[in-house]
Amino acid sequence: MKILFLTDNFPPEVNAPATRTYEHCREWVAAGHEVTVITCFPNYPIGKVYDGYKNSWKKTEWVDGIKVIRVWTYITSNSGFLKRIIDYISFSVTSFLHGLFCDCDIIVATSPQFFTALSGRTLHFFKRKPWVMEVRDLWPDSIKTVGAMNDGIVLRYFSKEELWCYRSAKKIVVVTNSFKNEIVKKGISPDKISVVKNGANLKRFYPREKSQELMRSLGLEGKRVLGYIGTLGMAHKLDFLLDCVKDLKDYSLLIMGEGAEKEKIKQKIKDENITNVVLLDSVPKDKVADYVALQDAAIINLRRDPLFKTVIPSKIFETAAMQVPILLGVDGEAREIVEQYRAGLFYEPEDKADFLDKLNTLFGSELIYGDCRKGGEKLAVDYDRKRLALNMLDILCEMKR
Repeated sequence: MKILFLTDNFPPEVNAPATRTYEHCREWVAAGHEVTVITCFPNYPIGKVYDGYKNSWKKTEWVDGIKVIRVWTYITSNSGFLKRIIDYISFSVTSFLHGLFCDCDIIVATSPQFFTALSGRTLHFFKRKPWVMEVRDLWPDSIKTVGAMNDGIVLRYFSKEELWCYRSAKKIVVVTNSFKNEIVKKGISPDKISVVKNGANLKRFYPREKSQELMRSLGLEGKRVLGYIGTLGMAHKLDFLLDCVKDLKDYSLLIMGEGAEKEKIKQKIKDENITNVVLLDSVPKDKVADYVALQDAAIINLRRDPLFKTVIPSKIFETAAMQVPILLGVDGEAREIVEQYRAGLFYEPEDKADFLDKLNTLFGSELIYGDCRKGGEKLAVDYDRKRLALNMLDILCEMKR
């Protein structure tokens, strides 16, 4: 089977969408299928093309058997909503134009920004091939939630386009059960929607000792290390984490990543003279596990909002695979998974008193701490990325029959 996959994130970018797409496509190639990925030149999240690349009309390369076609887009930093929309639209247009010349049996287009889905939908119309919409975020609801756009005519238009995509796709693949429930509420048949959750690459993420050299270089020796590794965005409420830990003498908070809120975080650390926070730039994917291993506990945090009860942050799976206990500030389905496997402790989002209580509970009992590590091991086995990739492949093959 020849699979055409549209995504605006792909390695060497290191965010969750890039990782999921790459690891799924790699498994599909290993299973004997031809996979072509149309993506942009790597630039996320800083909005600057990575070294070794140049934003041009087209460049073709091969990555582990995957044919990768990189196309021109309007590149901008992850700040300024209008510029980001132009970025999204440009990829929708150029991915469509290049996709017209790609031989395929099936088209997969992935969110979170559904302009990629619009490209998949339009290619489906012109090429007369079935298409799958992969939903990794309930866009545009999420942009309203974080305050990037107010309700109005534009948002209502986006919502209509979203519904049209759901109706047009032959199959919808979502990453949480909650997403499926929300889409069903919009009038879409549940039989049309399959759930393929995120997971972890167990060959890359596994338990290991802390690098003492790295601990020394970061000034973390003698401290319990709390960590937040991931996107520093509007949804993640990182100022709350700074307020929680700034007076904790025995703890250091390691924050690593890029995103729209990074400069605000830097400024808050400076203005309030917070001395127990280490803020780092993102590192290549093959180095991330070394930093995850430094953590005595990983913090996974989102704003307090009903929409975020529908999400499952992908870092849950990689953290659990390394048997690092989780402090989870995300209610809903993410909480259900972490508590089911006893891989960590839940605290109410944006509730400092509850956060500190769960922190003390975790580190106040060797039994609880050990149980969280064992729970992470069990969780990772059930969410092995390879198995999940093959589950999605089964869905695609069923459509082709």
